[in-house]
Amino acid sequence: MENELKTVLLVDDDLTNLVNAKNVLGKHFEVFTIPSGEKLFKILERVTPDIILLDVEMPEMNGYEVIKNLKSNPKTADIPVIFLTARIDIGSELEGLTLGAVDYITKPFAPSLLLKRVENHLLTESQKRLLQIQNERISNYNINLHQMVEAKTQTVRELQNAIFDILAEVIEYRDDETGGHINRTQQYFRILLDGLQNNRSYQDEIAEWDWPLLILSSQLHDIGKIAISDAILLKPAKLTPEEFEIMQTHTVLGGEIIERIEKNTTDHLFIQYAKLMALTHHEKWDGSGYPHKLSGTDIPLQGRLMAVVDVYDALVSKRPYKIPFTHEKAVQIICESNGTHFDPAIIDIFCSVADKIEQAIKKE
Repeated sequence: MENELKTVLLVDDDLTNLVNAKNVLGKHFEVFTIPSGEKLFKILERVTPDIILLDVEMPEMNGYEVIKNLKSNPKTADIPVIFLTARIDIGSELEGLTLGAVDYITKPFAPSLLLKRVENHLLTESQKRLLQIQNERISNYNINLHQMVEAKTQTVRELQNAIFDILAEVIEYRDDETGGHINRTQQYFRILLDGLQNNRSYQDEIAEWDWPLLILSSQLHDIGKIAISDAILLKPAKLTPEEFEIMQTHTVLGGEIIERIEKNTTDHLFIQYAKLMALTHHEKWDGSGYPHKLSGTDIPLQGRLMAVVDVYDALVSKRPYKIPFTHEKAVQIICESNGTHFDPAIIDIFCSVADKIEQAIKKE
């Protein structure tokens, strides 16, 4: 408690000095008078003082030896020490301060000066302890705050994942013939991304990507199909040109749906990823794709990656109007579209991870 009396230890082999100092300080502090350095250490076994006033010139163990022992012990190292001495040379004072003393008062001392110097040093120590406590509290607060933010972030991420999963399931329910497409393309997308990370292509562009979020966002690439009529989406035959034109609008519709989500959230990154893939996964490298006939690197890299895995899954999947191709045949068709439908750099990466993609199929 700050209102409790501070404890002062007076160490001096001169009884007169002990009496005089205690008369000055005893009205303000709890004072212990100690006649030698040896006895000081015995007192310290049961008393922890707020400050020690230490005579320099004492028999057997002088003040310099005492302070060396004090500072070498972690239990006493932080106790402030003021030297009381008749020495007035600069060298003696410098030695005492170098050894860790906080002040150096010459004897005979003026009572008011002694009291004020002790009060000032005790106030300084009190402020130091208060600052240390505040720093510890701030540190603990920051640790707790960091833990709270991490927990909240994890909760938000889990909620976000759940929402994505539900939306993906809604898309799958609308299109029974392509059941599992979203889950499979997400797996292939992850494999292709790993290959991209190990390749030198596009390293600067992908360095700032949030990979887990991007993989999660890939589930929404076909979200626009929610707005396509059942007559077209569930048609058990190949679409007519007119119907296919309507089906193509799922890219734009997907972008519009995601934009509406974007207006109601402050975390736009996963929305931006999802919108890019929804809008551009049917664009082609040579500009013959849809909906905006983008070409080359004008097509966002996320969309170019999704285009490959989306086509691959369509090729190896059964449709009412086609039997599934083998993995080898699907890879061949994709490689033959290198530079027309697909980004050549991405096709090189796709070829390097094709075996891993095939293994992913076998696990289904």
